[in-house]
Amino acid sequence: MHIKRRLAVQAGLKTGVLMAAAIALPGLVGKARAQGAWPSKPIRLLVPFAPGGSSEIVARSAANELTKSLGQSVFVENKPGASGNIAMQECAIASDGHTIILGHIGTLAVNPYIFERLPFDTNRDFKPISLLAKVPSLYVVNSEVPAKNLREFIALAKSRPGRMNYGSAGNGSAGHLAFEYLKMAADIYVLHVPYRGTGPQLTDLLAGRLDAAAVGAPAILAHIKSGKLRAIATGTKERLPQLPDVPTVAESGYPGFEMTQWYGLNAPASMPQSSIDKIAEACGKAMRNASATERLRGDTAQPVGDTPAQYGAFITAEQARWKQVVARAKIKPD
Repeated sequence: MHIKRRLAVQAGLKTGVLMAAAIALPGLVGKARAQGAWPSKPIRLLVPFAPGGSSEIVARSAANELTKSLGQSVFVENKPGASGNIAMQECAIASDGHTIILGHIGTLAVNPYIFERLPFDTNRDFKPISLLAKVPSLYVVNSEVPAKNLREFIALAKSRPGRMNYGSAGNGSAGHLAFEYLKMAADIYVLHVPYRGTGPQLTDLLAGRLDAAAVGAPAILAHIKSGKLRAIATGTKERLPQLPDVPTVAESGYPGFEMTQWYGLNAPASMPQSSIDKIAEACGKAMRNASATERLRGDTAQPVGDTPAQYGAFITAEQARWKQVVARAKIKPD
């Protein structure tokens, strides 16, 4: 009698467990599907600069293409200030799983070495997604400088140590870094004159109050074509199609030299790798898309669209390079 009762109880328990599992299973499957369906809402792309310029073109080109690939809107939000650190901090602490940031040579490879303290760790608090594009830096002189190319400019600078100058958009700006890198490679002394932005710098460069500068190609192509400025070298590995007669710094006697501004996508460290891989795959497709490629190259930007591992290795190499330049030039933030 006791055995029969025990068997009946055990049978009832098994039946109850199976029924509970049957009821719970659809819910568990549905939850798993919901967790896997990323992105589940619009993605916010923070840009740590004011609207306009190359960052705007790269960010919006990428956002448009990613929107098509990911099935959710990717919207650009400009958040300038503190050399990009305000936006970086906001992204670092974002926990919604749908916030990413436009990475840049300044915020990722320079700021860690020019600021004594940052409210985040550039390497620990961010994950690389993909390098989107590189924007060439051009080395130019005003039309009154008697140097037709980089070799002549370097010879001129060595004959006038400390008597020639160059301008930049400010301490720690891409133009400042580019020229200090050239000074280090060529062993020349040219005085730095920082400005509050590219506009005021170009005004004095065009007026002849500055001898030289390193500026992103989009801002000065028209002035070069008009003859007001003379391009003496490009910082790219290869010559630019828009300026086929202008040699690179590397072929002018400094092998391995490369100076380009670059833009990529980075995510908070809290974002799952599966989401990062999904964005990276979409970036690869986006940067190969004909319309995006045409728009970027029209601004002299070079589309990339690589993997998280490749972009991470690129950032590490850039940090090692610019750490030396910052230390030697004693660059400090404004």
